[in-house]
Amino acid sequence: MNLRPFGPLVRMATVIFGGVATLNLASTITIKALQFVSEKKREKVALPCKACRGKGFYICKLCTGNATVSWSPMFDPIAINPCVCPTCEGNRVQRCLNCLGKGYD
Repeated sequence: MNLRPFGPLVRMATVIFGGVATLNLASTITIKALQFVSEKKREKVALPCKACRGKGFYICKLCTGNATVSWSPMFDPIAINPCVCPTCEGNRVQRCLNCLGKGYD
């Protein structure tokens, strides 16, 4: 069988595939560079959050970082029951709502 007629077809497929791969690589690099530049500009101008100091988390205000809350079902407590903090779920920190979507976390 003569494979000569397939030579131009293989070359054309290689050129098309190489062009698509090159465009994909170029667009990816351009997008990453634009994201990097815009992030650097934002960091220069934007101040960090005052609540969490730019970390994205702060100590739980309900349990003050103990991960448990003491409570009693009666008005005059006879026995105090420690329970997992419902606000932070025992993680001792809360997510800062001011920093959501800003890249701090």
